Amino acid sequence: MTNVVIDPVTRIEGHLRIEAQVDGGKVTSAYSSGTMFRGMELILQGRDPREAWIWAQRICGVCTTVHAHASVYAVENALGIEVPPNARLIRNLIAGAQHIQDHVIHFYHLHALDWVDVVASLKADPAKTAQIAQSISSYDRSSETYFKNVQARVQKLADSGQLSLMASGYWGHPAYLLPPEVDLLAVAHYLDALDWQREVIRIHSVLGGKNPHLQTYLVGGMAAAVDPNSPNVINWERLTFIAERIKMMRDFVTNVYQPDVLAVAGFYPDWWGYGAGHKNYLSYGGLQNGNQNDQSQFDFQRGVIVNGDLSKVGDVDQTKITEAIAHSYYTYDNGATALHPWKGETNPKYTGPTPPYENLNLGPSDQYSWLKSPRYDGMPMEVGPLARMLIAYGKGNASVKKLVDGALTAVKAPDASVLFSTLGRVAARMLETVYLLDLMDGWLAELQTNMDNGDLRIHDGSKWDPSTWPAQDLEGWGFHEAPRGALGHWVVIGADHKIKNYQAVVPSTWNAGPRDDKGQTGPYEASLEGTPVADPSQPLELLRTIHSFDPCLACAVHVVDAKGREAVRVEVR
Repeated sequence: MTNVVIDPVTRIEGHLRIEAQVDGGKVTSAYSSGTMFRGMELILQGRDPREAWIWAQRICGVCTTVHAHASVYAVENALGIEVPPNARLIRNLIAGAQHIQDHVIHFYHLHALDWVDVVASLKADPAKTAQIAQSISSYDRSSETYFKNVQARVQKLADSGQLSLMASGYWGHPAYLLPPEVDLLAVAHYLDALDWQREVIRIHSVLGGKNPHLQTYLVGGMAAAVDPNSPNVINWERLTFIAERIKMMRDFVTNVYQPDVLAVAGFYPDWWGYGAGHKNYLSYGGLQNGNQNDQSQFDFQRGVIVNGDLSKVGDVDQTKITEAIAHSYYTYDNGATALHPWKGETNPKYTGPTPPYENLNLGPSDQYSWLKSPRYDGMPMEVGPLARMLIAYGKGNASVKKLVDGALTAVKAPDASVLFSTLGRVAARMLETVYLLDLMDGWLAELQTNMDNGDLRIHDGSKWDPSTWPAQDLEGWGFHEAPRGALGHWVVIGADHKIKNYQAVVPSTWNAGPRDDKGQTGPYEASLEGTPVADPSQPLELLRTIHSFDPCLACAVHVVDAKGREAVRVEVR
């Protein structure tokens, strides 16, 4: 038996350690460890709940805006505030742009290099690459000359002795199966996506003032005023700008991203059979398409799937959510083993080894992560695009069913069960971008119609003054389907109108959390079991499955000292 350690896992956000035991060429058990402390909840205690979103949004700079969305919604839920339709539409447009940009970035810049051998692209025939590119899409950058130029750029990097952004890879690994010409195609699109993502996310600059960490959220709505007759706010010119960026998104997704995912997947058919995990899936629902406080109207549908049974999609009861800490570096008062987030506590207690360390040889009784273990009705749940697409598919969403069935036909899959896999997560992310593009067109059209009809409402200030709030504890739950999955913020506002308790349960906590008090593995850990490993010294296969979740450990753990003391110093030499 061989113990394999990947620390840190790269091409993610944050700090993650994976330890796996490999026997007979396959993973028999795995451990997922977040190696930095999370302390944002402590910072929020005692603050004005109307400013909570400003602090909460700093949980992560990659997810940019999702924590602001969940935070304002949590406070609005506690106070019973319904935001005007224009605010809801702008929030949805911001979220849609974030999802599409994030999914494309994930495939090309974080995950593709698990499937694409950059160095092998130097052996490609650019003429054959051009033929392949032209056969799968009408993308305008598909000439032999274009691919020759890309190959020359990569050759220059290789000749320099370093591959810059693409230096971290197991190039030449036997698990790489793409022909060199497809490697070159993917490397070219990796570079194209860098320029594309920078341009399309300018939607956030128009609607939020900047990216990351948008500045126009308000409890009760948005500060992004709309008026077709004003040059200083969101007017017809800015809506046209947004429409042009949505078109740019659609062109790239249709002509580059979607064909590339299907092309790469075609060379790795075995990976429809690896990485399933528990087959339990959760979506809170998100992107409201009606009254915000009517928690049944979503474009991302709400639901729970247990053990891969798509015929039974259950409803979600957030009171069934708990966080366990049996294998986490935390304690709960009074010896509790699991708590609902409204009762949640953030009491750090590190009991692990002192870094640096190489091989912990973790066992089932160890504490080994700064992540807690979220559970729904006592069960581990996978969250993310795959969960959302499966739940929508199981609920009979016509648009999603058409997209999924089309993709299954393209890869010659017998049924939707192949989506319970590493490649299933990759495909679901791609399909979700297509689904979102149509939604974005609809949200923009609805916003235009409201402005045409003179409805310029953007904020409800009727409950802005704390003197109008009840002098009692108020509980609020703000949920959002972030690119990486179900995001929940729970707030308790005290009788003094200050934040009494605040807990955020983020997607990567759901997916990357450790074992719980019952010994149940987290989704990362379960998904790695049975994964083949050709060379334990170069565990490329483990990275394929872990990256398929799109880890964001910055959301889940942080180096933060609530008393303002220095926690770490980084010196660049």
